[in-house]
Parts: sequence; C-alpha cells; structure tokens
Amino acid sequence: MKIIEFNERGQQVESESRSITPSSGTSFLAKSPSIPSRPKVSVSAGVELHMFQTGTLRTRKHNIKMNQGEEMWEIPVPWYLLKHPMGNVVIDGGNAAEVAIDKRAHWGDVVDTYDPHMGLKENCVEQCRSVGVEPEDVRYVVMSHLHLDHTGAVGRFRNAQHIVQRAEYDYAFNPQWFAAGGYIRADFDRPGLNWKFLGGEMTDNFDLFGDDVIKMIFTPGHSPGHQSFLITLPKTGPILLTIDAAYTMDHFENKALPGFLTSAQDAANSVAKLRRIAERTGAKVIAGHDMRQWEGMLHAPKSFYA
Repeated sequence: MKIIEFNERGQQVESESRSITPSSGTSFLAKSPSIPSRPKVSVSAGVELHMFQTGTLRTRKHNIKMNQGEEMWEIPVPWYLLKHPMGNVVIDGGNAAEVAIDKRAHWGDVVDTYDPHMGLKENCVEQCRSVGVEPEDVRYVVMSHLHLDHTGAVGRFRNAQHIVQRAEYDYAFNPQWFAAGGYIRADFDRPGLNWKFLGGEMTDNFDLFGDDVIKMIFTPGHSPGHQSFLITLPKTGPILLTIDAAYTMDHFENKALPGFLTSAQDAANSVAKLRRIAERTGAKVIAGHDMRQWEGMLHAPKSFYA
C-alpha cells in the first residue's frame, strides 16, 4: 500500500507506507501531516453538491440541546456528495448500511438513546448510485469526525483516500468513558485503508483541490478532532457545512450547547470561528441535524446545488 502526500508544489505524490498499530493490533496506514499551501485557481465549473439523508435518529431533546427537555425529537442524518471535475468527494456518509439490517447488533445499547430509522437502500453507496456515481468513482472520503452517525462511507469506496483529523482518529480508538458510546469501532477499524491525517490548526483551511471549492475547518469541541467544511459553488456561492459543530441553528446562534460534546469551551470557540467565517464570506450556513432547516433544503437525488 502507498500513502498519498502533497509535495512542495501542491502536487500529489506517492510515498512508502508505514504502519501504526491501534490497540486492536490492526495495522493502519499513517503519516503525520505536512501539507503546504497549494496553488490557487478559480472555482471549477461543473461542481455539484448533493445532499443525502440516511434516515433519522429519534432521541430526547436534551441530547440535542443540553438541559432542554425530555420530549422526543426526530433529527435527520445527512451526508454530502461533492461532484468535482478532479474527483468525487463523499463527506461523511451518514449511518453505516448495517444499521438498516440490525441496528442493535451494530450499535448496541446506543439505540436506547439514539434510535436510528433507516431503509435498506438509505446508505451512501446506494445513494451515490442514484446519481450515477459508482463506488470506484469516488476519489476522497472526507470525515468531519468518526461518530457512529457519520462513518457510513469508511471503507465502502475502494479507490478512495480517507481524510480525517489525526486527533479524531486517535481519540476514536481510545475515547473517554463518557464519549465511548459515540464510536462504533467496526465502522472505522478497517485494515488497508488509505488514510490522510490533518493536523488541527497546522492544516486549518486545507483546500482539497486548490480551487477554493472545499476547505476543511478545524472545529473541535463536539469531538476532539471535529472539522467543518466551507464549500464554494460556481452559481450558489459559499455554503458552510457546520456538521456537528452546530447541530442546529440554535447552536450556531449561541442559544444552546450540543447535548453531546467533549469540551464546552472548544465547542463555543468553534461556533464563534464559524460565525466569523460566515460573516466574512456571506456563506449559507447548514447545521448538522436541524430538521426544520433540512426540510427546506434541495435533496438528492432529485435536486442539487451548483
């Protein structure tokens, strides 16, 4: 196996792999990030953002908005496909396909708190096919973080390089007790995957294609290595995918904290950072699990943003 890195000219190059051994003993490819700025070009024509949903989660309100009630809420589980002339990008992937088959067997007792409802065809592989993208056509799988409702794409696209924050990858293998339920190791502990690790503030605003279409923004707090995404489209303009840095627009507007986080201080700082970006760019802000907002979006496979 090879690791793809970026040289000083921003070009992708192959280097020899080296293995690390997580606590399970499974070998993973790893390399500390050293990613220079890449040459800037104009936003590419022919770029499309497709917004999919792998069902819903049913949970108590206080699990979404800290200390705010016991009533049941139903929230969407989104993921995103970015079609780009330089390669297709899957962002997260929602729930794993196994959840639709036997959710308790795959997630365990987590389903007593976050109850997934998902159809057999509501997985990222089948949904990619619905817009003409086969598994071998995906170049990158980009992970906001490795929580169980985001890891549906890991290992499903055999030609894809997987990009994640190194802090998130390491934490997922050894989470603190209060966060352990958020990680399903079977989803990401997969041998032979081609991983690329980003380095927090050192690689902040990493521009995947060098054309400003997709930038990765380090936003810890919900998890130690969470990242959000600034997508810039030729016609629509900038879209800010907060992912779980802001579950809902109430989080983004400083009216609530998420019900699940590893650092309240980091979470608040990350929202402040995203608010500055939105103000500077004029981006449309899309929260991670806001049902009211989600219902008003253009949904794949019927529609997309260009």
